[in-house]
Amino acid sequence: MAYSGGLDTTVAVKWLSERLGAEVYTVTVDVGQEDDFSAIEERAYRAGAVQHFYIDARREFAEEYIARAVLMNGMYEGLYPLGTALARPLIAAKVVEVARRVGADAVAHGSTSKGNDQVRFDVTVKALAPDLKIIAPARVWGMTRAEEVEYARRHGLPVGEEHKKFSIDDNLWSRSIEGGPLDDPMVEPPEEAFRWSVSPEKAPAEPAYVAIEFEGGVPVALNGERMDLASLVSALNHLGGAHGVGRIDHVENRLVGFKSREVYEAPAAVVLFHAHRDLEKLVLTPRELRFKHNVLDPQWADLVYQGLWVEPLREALEAAAREMERWVSGVVRVKLYKGALWVVGRESPYGGYSKELADYSAGWYPSDEEARGFIEMWSLHSLTALRRRK
Repeated sequence: MAYSGGLDTTVAVKWLSERLGAEVYTVTVDVGQEDDFSAIEERAYRAGAVQHFYIDARREFAEEYIARAVLMNGMYEGLYPLGTALARPLIAAKVVEVARRVGADAVAHGSTSKGNDQVRFDVTVKALAPDLKIIAPARVWGMTRAEEVEYARRHGLPVGEEHKKFSIDDNLWSRSIEGGPLDDPMVEPPEEAFRWSVSPEKAPAEPAYVAIEFEGGVPVALNGERMDLASLVSALNHLGGAHGVGRIDHVENRLVGFKSREVYEAPAAVVLFHAHRDLEKLVLTPRELRFKHNVLDPQWADLVYQGLWVEPLREALEAAAREMERWVSGVVRVKLYKGALWVVGRESPYGGYSKELADYSAGWYPSDEEARGFIEMWSLHSLTALRRRK
């Protein structure tokens, strides 16, 4: 069972044992969430797990999932950096690995029938292990959250989740915040909902500048210091959050058929998104840029959000993008100030910008005859149509 240590999964361990007579092996996959993994392991055993597995997948999450999200400018509906959506197929894959190791005949997860994660877990498991049965207790037992809490108390389960105002899911790439006062889309998120970022009002009075180096579309260095991607993302989360950058508040079209108000913290994701897109603008041709930004990137984000990590089109989109991204190398300079960010500099050995061409004082100028000829040919389709329709 994919085990987070929260109310749903803790109750599920006991429920599976009690109702199905199952031996439950719990699996907690570390993708950068800020949890006490020792406490989670203890909770799993107290709930009745026969064996608990902790898997450190932070580096794999960064290099195999986050790197792709940066490459593909992965923002669902332009705002959500896909943190939870990216992590679910990796977690599902690790659960399947453990299932094979222990000889399990089924895998389980704590998703409800109302969330997107049930699709992400189920589809990934079906792709990797079609012979394994999938059990989602929260879709079966019919308990309300209050009834779950009572079930936990009745069985002496170590759960304190019922006292939390918000539902939190975090990993290296983003922190998702739901529930409580956030269910009203007209209510501003209270400051207590945030943990990774300071409020813009309390951010430093002086801006911070950060230089991000990319190679082949992937960030490799921060302020001149080369580092692995997991470390770079973590450092950028702290730096961006310290200046109030990375707060996201929007109404999201859920996969399961309704709109939901979602609040996220994702300082590194937001900074890298803007920096990478800016570098692409410097390097890619106009046709490459429009094709990638208008076709490849949003299609990729939709597939990942919709739980279709296993869809062959995802890999095809990435293959097309990688061909263009071979040239997206260089340095982008970003200014962070009181919740906002600006790209204030960029350079690349493959950049298409030419000062000689762009300079209005001493740069290249076409002749009047060349300009008139270009304008005539350029506008001919539009002017011809306009005249005929008049």
